[in-house]
Amino acid sequence: MTGTTRTGEGLDADRRRALYRSWRRGTREMDLLMGRFADAEIDRFTPEEFSQFEALIEVQDRDLFAWIANKEALPESYDTEVFRRLKAFHEAFPTTEHIG
Repeated sequence: MTGTTRTGEGLDADRRRALYRSWRRGTREMDLLMGRFADAEIDRFTPEEFSQFEALIEVQDRDLFAWIANKEALPESYDTEVFRRLKAFHEAFPTTEHIG
């Protein structure tokens, strides 16, 4: 996977698939944000957190970025621990300053 710092070794099939999809978002900026976050966190997620992460993977790039960048209100259904960790990760390691 382009950009990834880890392999899927040691991950179950669902987590390997989520890791792959995190690096294949559609826009390079979101590939970097979601991919790096997945590299760092995917093996630490509890089953509930992993479900929250999978839900975020399904969100369109433009919407997810708008929520992370505080350009649009975050829907309550996505206000999860995993989203807050993703947002904190973005703030600590910004990769998408030139978007929007």
